[in-house]
Amino acid sequence: MQSLLIKDTTRAQREEIVRRALSVCGSPCDGCNGCGNLGGGRVDEIYRPYIDGEKELAEINAEYAASRGLVK
Repeated sequence: MQSLLIKDTTRAQREEIVRRALSVCGSPCDGCNGCGNLGGGRVDEIYRPYIDGEKELAEINAEYAASRGLVK
């Protein structure tokens, strides 16, 4: 498995990683709440800091889970 860390990927690779991850359900993210993100904004925009090389996926996922009360 390829590393998903920013230091090991290019911007284009990170865009593809996010695109593939979000296409798992087979539905475009526009107006879709299939993943339970109701009221959380566009799912693809949540991962913009990763694509831009600012935050790792693990950081974004942890922040999102904490903001939704999914972890204590």
